[in-house]
Amino acid sequence: MATTYDLERDGLRGLNRALHALAGSTPNEAWEVVNPRGSHAIAVGLDAPVDVTVRGSTGYYCGGMNKQATIRVAGSVGPGVAENMMSGTVIVDGDASQYAGASGHGGLLVIKGNASSRCGISMKGIDIVVHGSIGHMSAFMGQAGNLVVCGDAGEALGDSIYEARLFVRGSVKSLGADCIEKEMRPEHLDLLAGLLERAECDAKPEEFRRYGSARKLYNFKIDNAY
Repeated sequence: MATTYDLERDGLRGLNRALHALAGSTPNEAWEVVNPRGSHAIAVGLDAPVDVTVRGSTGYYCGGMNKQATIRVAGSVGPGVAENMMSGTVIVDGDASQYAGASGHGGLLVIKGNASSRCGISMKGIDIVVHGSIGHMSAFMGQAGNLVVCGDAGEALGDSIYEARLFVRGSVKSLGADCIEKEMRPEHLDLLAGLLERAECDAKPEEFRRYGSARKLYNFKIDNAY
């Protein structure tokens, strides 16, 4: 049975303090947060295999720095959801604002709706699956990990990308500097199939195109200085 926490009545600090106290344990328990009313920094910095469900939409940095926990938002989220996530899972039933999953090192972020600009910016190993579309400058300087987009992508996708892998089912408005379309090999189809299954998405891997680094920005070229 889940522990119910009324955020409006009992406050944000009390919630995060109680969840942080679970660090280092294996609680195997569930928490339900009600009346979030767009509050910021809900369930940040968790470090235990706890399940947290937020009943409503949140403000910025929900689930930031997550480690081990499974966090579901039954609504939409503001900027920076799952920012710098290390492991675990964050699932958003609605839409996400800017820089979802920014600087994420690991774990899985699932957005059932659309994501705004800079989704996956500076991603460092996180897996992100967006059921809808994403905005401009997504995966900017993406270093590692996978960004899966079942809808369309905005301008400058993958600008200055390193070794992150991008999979887009729909159209791409434009590619950023040093980002190119790449061959979809069997190992990529297998990888994508696994991510789609984990994200509860019924899209077929064969419907996607893969994008990544052309590796032309790795070394300095004097011609680029003029």
